[in-house]
Parts: sequence; C-alpha cells; structure tokens
Amino acid sequence: MESKDITTLAGGYCNTKVDYSRFVTREVKIGDIPMGGSNPIRIQSMTTVDTMDTIGSVEQTIRMVDAGCEYVRITAPSIKEAENLANIKKELVARGYHVPLVADIHFTPNAAEVAARLIEKVRVNPGNYADKKKFDQIDYTDAAYQAELDRIYKKFAPLVKICKEYGTAMRIGTNHGSLSDRIMSRYGDTPEGMVESALEFMRICEDLNYYNLVVSMKSSNPQVMVQAYRLLVEKMVAENMNYPLHLGVTEAGDGEDGRIKSAVGIGTLLEDGLGDTVRVSLTEEPEKEAPVAIALVNRYSKRAAQLETAPKREIIQLAPTKPTEAYVSKEVNAFIGGSLVPRIIVDISQKNLKDPFILSDVGYKYDAVLDKYHMGDQSVDFVYLGDSLPSFTMPGNLKQLYNYDTWLKLENKTNIHPIYTLAQYQTAELKDPSMNLIYLSNDLLTSDVFANLQLDKTVVFLLETDHIHGMADQRQFFANLQEIGIDCPVILKRTYPASEFSGPIGDDMNPEEPISKIQLYAATDFGALLVDGLGSGIWLDSVATPTDKIASVSFGILQATRSRISKTEYISCPSCGRTLFDLQETTQMIRSRTNHLKGLKIGIMGCIVNGPGEMADADYGYVGAGPDKITLYRGKEVVKRNVTSAKALDELIEIIKSDGMWVEENNA
Repeated sequence: MESKDITTLAGGYCNTKVDYSRFVTREVKIGDIPMGGSNPIRIQSMTTVDTMDTIGSVEQTIRMVDAGCEYVRITAPSIKEAENLANIKKELVARGYHVPLVADIHFTPNAAEVAARLIEKVRVNPGNYADKKKFDQIDYTDAAYQAELDRIYKKFAPLVKICKEYGTAMRIGTNHGSLSDRIMSRYGDTPEGMVESALEFMRICEDLNYYNLVVSMKSSNPQVMVQAYRLLVEKMVAENMNYPLHLGVTEAGDGEDGRIKSAVGIGTLLEDGLGDTVRVSLTEEPEKEAPVAIALVNRYSKRAAQLETAPKREIIQLAPTKPTEAYVSKEVNAFIGGSLVPRIIVDISQKNLKDPFILSDVGYKYDAVLDKYHMGDQSVDFVYLGDSLPSFTMPGNLKQLYNYDTWLKLENKTNIHPIYTLAQYQTAELKDPSMNLIYLSNDLLTSDVFANLQLDKTVVFLLETDHIHGMADQRQFFANLQEIGIDCPVILKRTYPASEFSGPIGDDMNPEEPISKIQLYAATDFGALLVDGLGSGIWLDSVATPTDKIASVSFGILQATRSRISKTEYISCPSCGRTLFDLQETTQMIRSRTNHLKGLKIGIMGCIVNGPGEMADADYGYVGAGPDKITLYRGKEVVKRNVTSAKALDELIEIIKSDGMWVEENNA
C-alpha cells in the first residue's frame, strides 16, 4: 500500500482513500481455504465441547460449519487433547466435512508441536507460550531483555520448523489481558505492548523463512483493540510485512451487548478495510456466532460492488493530507459538547402522542396516580417530534425537538428547540436563545450558503450522510471542520431504511433479523467515530426498529465505546472445552442480581486461561478454578479461592458491598 493512503488516527493506521478498499495482505494457505490476498473475509468460531469428547466435538463442529464457519478452532490445553484432534479430524472427513481445524494453544509448546503435525493451523498466544504472567514488575537491562528474546527464540523455533515442514499455518494471537510480565515491564498495559508481543514472534518466523502467518490483537475493550490493530498495521508496513488479520473482541458477552460490543471493535476496522477473518465471541452456542460475523462481513462485499456501479462521488476533503485528530467542540447550553457525555435523540413523532405511557420506550416511566415521570440511567436526552404535538405534558428534563416552522408557532418554547435546514437557519426570523440544531452534511460544507452562515454559541450540527461509505464521509467532516476552524458540537445521525434489512444475514433461526442487523450496522457506523472521540451525540433513525430497541441500542453503543456508562458491563468469555461451569447460565444468574450496578465491570471467566489476564479491565472477577470451585477477584487481586459454585455469587456480592460499591436496586 502506498504511504499516501496511510495516516494516523488514535495512534495507528487509517485508510484515507475516499472510497472503501481493503488493506492488501499476503495469501496464507489454511488447508483448502486460503486467507488474505484477494480472498473473501473468512468466518470462524470455536467449539465449547470438551476436546476429548470426539463425537461431541465433531457434531458441534458440523453445526458450526452448517451455520457458516469456514474454520473451526478447538482448544488443546495438553498433549492428549492435541492428539485427539486427529480423531476429530478423521470423523469429520468420514462425515464429508473437510473444514480446516485450528488448535488453540496456551502455555503448552509440546501440545502445539503435536497439533501442528495433525491439523491445518495452530494458534499460539505470545503472552504465555514461552513467558509467564505473575503480575511482577521487572527492570530489564537491554542485554537482559535480549537474553530473554534469545530464550524465546529457542523455545518457539521448534514449532515454527514443524509448521514449515508440514505446511501448517499459524496465528500469533495477542490478547490484551495476557501480556507477559516481561512485555508489561517494558511497554506497560498498552497497545504498543500488544503489538510488540506479536512482532517478537513474527520476526522469529521470518528469520526462519516461515511466512504462513495470521495475526490478531484482541481485547475486551473495543477502543484498545482498535488502537492495537491500527498500530500493528502501521508497524507491519514499516517492517515490510503484510500478514492477514484475524479480528475479534474477546469476552464480548451475550445478547445485544455482546453483538454491539463486537460490532464496535470489528466493524470499525472493517470500515477501514482491515481484516481477513472474523470471529465474533459471544457467551452463547458457537453456531450463534457465525451469523453475526457473516452479517458484519457481507456489508463490505456488498459495499465494494456498490462503489463499482455507483456514480463516482468522492468524499469532500478540504484537508486531504491532514491526519485526523480528536475533534474538541465547545459546550452549548451547558448540556451538549465539550467534555459532556454524548447525548441521545430518539424520534417519537409517529407514536401515539395522546398517551404519556409511550415515553417508557425512551426511559421515562409515567405514574398516572402521582402524575409524574420516573427517570432511569437509560433515559434519552432528546425526543424528536417533527411537526407532531403531544396532548400531554412532557417531562421537564426531557428536551423536545421540532422542525423549525412548527417550533416557530409554539407559544411555550421552554425546553423545546428547533431543527433547521441550512437555508432555514440563514433566513430564520427567530432563533432559540439557548440551542439551535442545523442539519448538515459533508457535501454542504462547500456550499455558498454555508460559507455565508453566521454561527454563534447556540449552534449544534446534526450530521447526516447518504454516501455509500458513510462512516468515512462523516469522519472527514470532522477534519474539515478543524480545517475551517469551527468547533460546534456535532450529533451523528444515521438513517437505516427498511431496505437496509433486505436479504438473509445467515441466521434463519432469528425471528428478529431487523433488530439484529440494526445492532450491528449502527454499532459499526457510530462506534467507528465514537471510539476516536468524534461526536457529541447520536441519532439512530430506523423505521423498521421499535422505539425501545432504538433507545437500547443507542445506549449500548455509547457503553461499548466507553463514552457514556449507563449500566453494568459484563466481560464474559465465550466458553470453550476448558470451561469449568455453564457460562451461559452463570452469566445470566450474575446479571440478574447485579445489572443495576451502573459503571461496574464484572468479569465472568470459565477457566484460569481466561482468568485474571483476560478480564484485566474488570473491577471484579468470577473465575472457574476447578470442578465446582470458583476464585473471586477484586481487579487482578485474588480475594477468595475455591468457593463452591452455590455460594460464589453471594460471596462476590459481599465483596462488592464491603468495598462500598453496592447500591440497592430501585424498581420505581
């Protein structure tokens, strides 16, 4: 890729081409299904059955392949599991399935060396393949650090030579939470450390003339994940590398939260053309993961085709060579912009505006007896009414938005603000003294009307786009505002017509396809901007989606991007053959008793491999330590070991209470 197509955004690679294009990687052979190069973005997942259960593993693999998986990963925690991969492979072939298998390796080089002779690919974690994690801080001299690299070379080289001999592919998979003490000591808990952890192993492979590599930079925090992949690509380009990228957000959780969190991380990178294979990690059955990944990926195969046939239309670039930096807006009406959390708009103009109970969909529960409203942590900030007038009194702390002509006719304008077109604002006979919202797009920045606009401290932009590559169009808008020298708050608006949901997404079992798709599309489009600090609010507009779902998805996107915390966050691993309890059931049990603890992050890990490291971002942890044994954590600190499953949740709640972090649930 030419250097002119690379700029920095949040510390790494960013595709600045005006049209969508994929970062060109080398092709890697994985059985009969190659990855990278001009191949489609591949779909994969991981089994949850015990690897020693041959038939169970085979049947689950078949369900995954039938759901759309092109590769299937299976844990191999020791030599016996690695050896049993041969039996699984044999039974799959006997049933007519030739899917490439990937052995997932942690801590055990000898298991990796066995698996590399039997199946198509091995995944190693550079954080624990040859290093340890005891959370020790070690001061290394340069000579001592080099001696450690020499030690790793000797431990890792045998696997590389086996892979080279047998034609086996390898994924070097860095996880944010399992960086070794050595890397942490030199680089800290950073994207730089994640990237260097992988590059050390990649350089060894190249020194041994082995290039059948795939690389990943996973984290449970989408912001960290995005930054790490961007930095990885920047570093690869600098070292003349172009290995395929495996995308994934670790421990995303389940349900809507898991899908939104995955889409924010994966979708942001796909938007910039990064990614050659996708695994969506949900705390659900693995066959449920493939349809979500397919829905994310299909959008980009369609986009490439759309851009080929659509009339040529470049994204307006007033500053085509200027790196995009965080856009810092001023604050308007002490309510939006500046350092304030992003705000949410929801359209209720088509609802029954004679019934105050409709506002429960946007977080305002009406009490008819007391004639008052109850707010919650997920009460929206604005409702759009267009030209429709409610016949009931609205909550005093809910801001209302009307089209300018209708707003102009209202006698009482308290807490009510107008929305203008650009032309309307220029010629408006009356303006709101506190907040005026103007529809704007990137294209309109070059218009004569905008050039002559007189902006003041009350203006907020509503940023729309109808460009095929809409995220890039909206992102460029912020760079253009910086170039012009404007600092108005910007609310991101994306409209998803019913046609956006046409066609299968690969999940025939899901009766709520439109809702699933809006979770993924909106999380990608808004999330890709919010993770970089772009946007003072969001307006998700979708006629095919119920109002309560629009509100829920909006808050979920802000939560996933860490830009506005409104609920408890669960860092829950997707389960695998190492899991020591029923993760789905346990996650729901913990959620049912703690989901009112706004702002807390609780890690729920099936085993020690996905334990204190993988949930490094969590405030508290619930980790499988053995059959019917749970270890409880406060951050990275073990608080109680080997608690029985029956008592573990009560003990966790007592720890939270003793820290003063517990609040009683308000069911009002």
